[in-house]
Amino acid sequence: MSYREFALNDVEAKLGLTLTIEPLFQTVEAVEPRAGFSETLQEGVTVAQGANTEKARSELIIAPILMEFRRLRGNQNALFSGVEFNVDPAIGLNGFCDFLITRSSRQYIVTAPVIAVAEGKNDNVNYGLGQCIAEMRAAWLFNASKHEPITQVFGATTTGTHWKFLRLRDAQVTLDSGDYFIRDVGKILGILLHMAETA
Repeated sequence: MSYREFALNDVEAKLGLTLTIEPLFQTVEAVEPRAGFSETLQEGVTVAQGANTEKARSELIIAPILMEFRRLRGNQNALFSGVEFNVDPAIGLNGFCDFLITRSSRQYIVTAPVIAVAEGKNDNVNYGLGQCIAEMRAAWLFNASKHEPITQVFGATTTGTHWKFLRLRDAQVTLDSGDYFIRDVGKILGILLHMAETA
């Protein structure tokens, strides 16, 4: 088993987690992107929607948003794309993660604590929820094993144009009841910044 094989209805029984749904980020303020970013992003959206693949959405929409988040943070956080993250293969916490964000700015090596994970999907954000939660649990265990525990780990599943966010605290996973869309990219950036500031 690997991250990819976790469905949403697996995570409570297989990972010992409790899932709730409630508002998490509705009151987070939107953040103004840098000049020119919105135009570049819109071009990426157009090309990615035309290609209609998960890879195109990941490269042309999701990665640019995460890079913009990183720039807004003054490059304080490292961003990893498509990395192998084998934490506990015995319970299926192994495989590749689309994106990992660490508190450290150190690139090349994933350094604890991992504060957030993001999982890209081609057409339905809900398909990635189980996988994202498994990756969040792996990040939690990874942080603890490196003696860098934090109070919460965040996650996102996204098609690039549609985003859903999650939070893990101990064995409690909360799925934000809100849905966020590319037309409000400032709100998405605001949530990403809030996650980095509160993890």
